[in-house]
Amino acid sequence: MPEDAPGTALFPEYATLYDLIAREVTGLTDAQLDFRSEQWGWADWSIRRQLSHMASLLYGWMVVRWGDTLFPSGDHGVTDIPGLTASGFDRRLDDRRYWDVPVLLHTLQQAIALIQRVLVERDVAFLRRYTRAREAGPHWHLMQQAHPAGLTLVDAGRTMVMTLEATLRHMYYEETTHLYNIQRLKRAQGLATVVDVPQVGYWVLEGWDRSQP
Repeated sequence: MPEDAPGTALFPEYATLYDLIAREVTGLTDAQLDFRSEQWGWADWSIRRQLSHMASLLYGWMVVRWGDTLFPSGDHGVTDIPGLTASGFDRRLDDRRYWDVPVLLHTLQQAIALIQRVLVERDVAFLRRYTRAREAGPHWHLMQQAHPAGLTLVDAGRTMVMTLEATLRHMYYEETTHLYNIQRLKRAQGLATVVDVPQVGYWVLEGWDRSQP
């Protein structure tokens, strides 16, 4: 990949991500959206909570963790950072402001649009130049295997160093994996799934829990 190529050349899949997710969750009732089960670990989070997390994590990475690099003048256009990355709501949006599916989907769509803006404005060299280091939980030892480059575990595996390119890949992998979970939650309720989840992401790794209802 040429270093001066736009970021969209690395991640064209973001152009279709929103439609993929929206088609899978549109038309569900509140009962279907809020279904949970203790029978499987992946069913602890409902479809609504999965969707809320899918939106929140994008803002958390793009604005909170990478905002100083991507938007040094603060021109990201995000006005409700506390509500979008609400720590009091365990890795999801503020339930008091973001609850109904149309609101959740609009918020997700805006986050993906922000990512696409970055991919248009930044080239491959930029995405590979900058890194962030943060604490790595045990799950990262498995998740690292999905990354061909840009994510390194150091300090005896306690810290991960991630490029911006790897961050963008990580976010996409999170989205596909949670979409896979949404489909499992639908199957557990006897509902038909709608889309084909891209065969990439953490959910395809050997060792990932792919149990089915």
